[in-house]
Amino acid sequence: MKSPEEEIKSIGCLLSENGYLTDHNITVTVFLSLKLKKPILVEGPPGTGKTELSKAVARALKRDFFRIQCYEGITFEQIVGEWNYQKQLLHLEISRLKEDSEDVFQDEFFIKRPLLSAFVNAKPSVILIDEIDKADEEVESFLLQALGERQITVNDLGTFEMENELIVFLTSNSQRNLLDETKDRCLYLYIDYPSLEREIEIVTALMPEAPPALVEAVVKAVQRIRNFPLIKKPSIRATVDWVKTMVALGHDELQEESFQETVGVVLKNQDDKKKVEDHFFK
Repeated sequence: MKSPEEEIKSIGCLLSENGYLTDHNITVTVFLSLKLKKPILVEGPPGTGKTELSKAVARALKRDFFRIQCYEGITFEQIVGEWNYQKQLLHLEISRLKEDSEDVFQDEFFIKRPLLSAFVNAKPSVILIDEIDKADEEVESFLLQALGERQITVNDLGTFEMENELIVFLTSNSQRNLLDETKDRCLYLYIDYPSLEREIEIVTALMPEAPPALVEAVVKAVQRIRNFPLIKKPSIRATVDWVKTMVALGHDELQEESFQETVGVVLKNQDDKKKVEDHFFK
């Protein structure tokens, strides 16, 4: 039997093999989620790999992946499922013509959405509840109850029990404060923008063919850009895209001309772009 330290190291290796360079804090949290069967609440700035972590865990553990993308006004039906009214009406009409009766409140007439699909999936699964802070408190409370009780009740259809050991990730950009009950039931993980060394490591792993000096120069530029008061700070993905752009254009170093030619890859707002260009080389 592996020791906890060996299991944590194994998780880190599996994540790295599946394209996610982790750190000790992340691997320990994933390990504890598996052992304690608790959801993970992941917070941090946009573009730091919160969503990608859940996908990488699914790949690493060979689990099916389900995702609920939350937004303002999202409803129970869009999370759990809804009746296929057209199919129900069609079968009722056929039953009427045949002078027969058919129960149209059965599983075949119900369209399963991500949460219910994840619950009843036969294989071990991962579900991501992305940007839960955009959903209202009523939806958050429902999700909390369903996950806590490991069951979902659908009117006219019945109660569905969780059929697998479901790993649950919730992400938040802190658009609103989450319920205390949600925080109490989750393990907490904060993923910030990476350090210079770690971001170089991430980009190098994803772009091994890029010249090391170019990778370092681009990462240093991105790290400096993030210190500007911007509307949207560059994500890690944007850093990788910038290196890809420089390589595609045949640039092996980041100079003022190549910077101005390509900075639109990482800055997606004209005010941000002007602010950086006006001060970056001064």
